[in-house]
Amino acid sequence: MDANLYYTVFLTVVTIMTAVISSKYSSYPDSRFVLRRTSSGGALFLTVALTLFIGLRPLSYLFTDMYNYHMSYYHVFGQPYSFNPDSENIFFDNILYYLASERYDLDLFFLLIAAIYFGGIFIAMKKLFPRDTLYAVVIYLGAFSTFSYATNGIKAGAATSIFLCAIAYRRQLPACIMFLIASLGFHHSMIMPIVAFAICHFYSEPKKYLSLWIICLIIAACHITFFQELFGSMANDQGAGYLIKDKAISNWGYYAGFRFDFALYSAAPIVLGYWLITNCGYRSKTYNFIYSLYTLTNAVWLLCMYASFTNRIAYLSWLMLPIALTYPFFDSCFRPRQYRLANTVARCHLGFTLAMTIVYYGFLKAMF
Repeated sequence: MDANLYYTVFLTVVTIMTAVISSKYSSYPDSRFVLRRTSSGGALFLTVALTLFIGLRPLSYLFTDMYNYHMSYYHVFGQPYSFNPDSENIFFDNILYYLASERYDLDLFFLLIAAIYFGGIFIAMKKLFPRDTLYAVVIYLGAFSTFSYATNGIKAGAATSIFLCAIAYRRQLPACIMFLIASLGFHHSMIMPIVAFAICHFYSEPKKYLSLWIICLIIAACHITFFQELFGSMANDQGAGYLIKDKAISNWGYYAGFRFDFALYSAAPIVLGYWLITNCGYRSKTYNFIYSLYTLTNAVWLLCMYASFTNRIAYLSWLMLPIALTYPFFDSCFRPRQYRLANTVARCHLGFTLAMTIVYYGFLKAMF
């Protein structure tokens, strides 16, 4: 298939599946919550299909970093391999070097990373949404950055997908720690959400984190970059490059400024969650943790909003956004006709992605 068609096909499939599944859920009574588990076969089939579809995509500059990995792969192709414990991303880098040294086809590498990415999403959704795994997976696929991190930032995508499994297995500490370590081994940027994970594991009070988020939003709106520069001075050269605004990078098409669109997108689960907790009386220790973790990591992004690669920093919180947005609706019954509200949230979530893709990055970019 032509590389130009991949995102269109992906969004079309996700849109159709969202429409069909949400229509089905609109007929479900609230009493369905007494069911504890349903088949996840459909979600597994979708995961395998997407792994093959994305993992076997053609080599193209449209997938940006794909060519960088292509060059790295064949730079060490066929050379003797020895495990390098000093690699910047110890698991990801050694997997790439091992497969290349053994002369495996490059397609196998991309297929493996796609399997980790989509497989991690499936495992996390199956654990967090045992009754509604297929719908949860489809909602996650409709997120603004899901496709991008399946085809472009695949190293960070695989790391964040593994991190989702750590969230899902938070109460099984050995498994949780294993997932956190693996996540960091795939991408060093995961240190920030892992630290936030530890903080929220011991203290998860949604209202306190909401207050912190509002303060950080005000700091961002006032264009105060003190914390961004502070984080940049503490990071390595690559991390500092992401955080420090660079005129040359801006010329590549990255917009470094106050991102109202990103802030609006980020605020959706925060505002909705606060309303569910305060007005609907929703209570859940798991959700308190998810809400606190998402809000804390997104607050860090607000402090770094003016970075050259602000979207990559934002993704360290956005990886949790679909879960933070929808978890309460599939957890327990706390209001009448709850599934209909869940459908509205799911459609608006996908609607933002479609609007950004078709209107913002489509018509407006073409016109201006």
